[in-house]
Amino acid sequence: MKLIIAAAAAALLAATAGPVTAAEVELRLAHWLPPTHPVQPLGMEPWIESIRQASDGRINMTIYPASQLGAAPDHYDMARDGIADITYTNPGYQAGRFPVYGLAEIPFHVANAKSGAKALHEWYAPLAETEMADVKFCLINPHDPGTIHSKDPIKVPADIAGKNIRPAHATMARFVSQLGGASVQVPAPEAREAITKGTADAMTFPWNSIYIFGIDAATKHHLDMPFYISSQMLLFNKATYDGMSEENRKVIDDHCTPEWSEKFSIGWADNEYSGRQKMIDSPDHTLYEPTAEEVQLWRDAAEPLMDAWRADVTAKGGDPDAIYSSYVEALKRNDALYE
Repeated sequence: MKLIIAAAAAALLAATAGPVTAAEVELRLAHWLPPTHPVQPLGMEPWIESIRQASDGRINMTIYPASQLGAAPDHYDMARDGIADITYTNPGYQAGRFPVYGLAEIPFHVANAKSGAKALHEWYAPLAETEMADVKFCLINPHDPGTIHSKDPIKVPADIAGKNIRPAHATMARFVSQLGGASVQVPAPEAREAITKGTADAMTFPWNSIYIFGIDAATKHHLDMPFYISSQMLLFNKATYDGMSEENRKVIDDHCTPEWSEKFSIGWADNEYSGRQKMIDSPDHTLYEPTAEEVQLWRDAAEPLMDAWRADVTAKGGDPDAIYSSYVEALKRNDALYE
């Protein structure tokens, strides 16, 4: 009798509980950072949750961190080829492939990562339709302006000569070479090994990532100036995006906006900036603030990068003057231009 009652109760519970429904769209988001890196909890996860809520649970995403689906430089092709549905891609990890976007990598343009992200999105989104035509561009996520961190002091451009430098991207690698240094080109997750094993003498990195990647024990000297940015992007596989219903594509489109680029970037920007204060407070680290004359030396040294960028864009059939003007206008409009 007890078994009959238990069975009846279970049947009643099943009838009243309602079906457990799976998401209509299951997406894989791949990135190459550790899952504890601020980008995941402060950027990706809130973005994913907003999409889930806006779609009433129809769209779900699973994150694959730490290069589980492929190496950092491969993430653009992973989105293109459908190895992942969405990838977190650094265009600067592939030298020469995206010459137009290379403009964003030239130092002394972007003053901050928050409104800077919005400005970069407004500027590049229409250009991505051509330069990144085999994926769907969604968001831009720059880090807070980074600088040079080194074993020995680096104060002026002449100090780069003869040193091995881990550059943030292809444009910074070009800069290092122009100044007489040698580039040690490895993605961020491999930077610690390069500096601790002596392969590199210095690196370009945002402030708190020195702590995040455990590099603070090896780099004790820091050039105290907002120097450059490195931008990442969220890119969709086109077939994945095109295969969604119109209703679901609308949800994605609403989360691939300049405003979302800014929102996505705020948490990481604040986190990176906090690293500077840690170093100021630490007796183990030395920050050097260049004089106005030394800042000008750095700015003058970067001018050949603009010349090279113009030549690269012209060679691809682009109009560097128009592209540059729209870039500066977007930065000014969003109060993000380096002055």
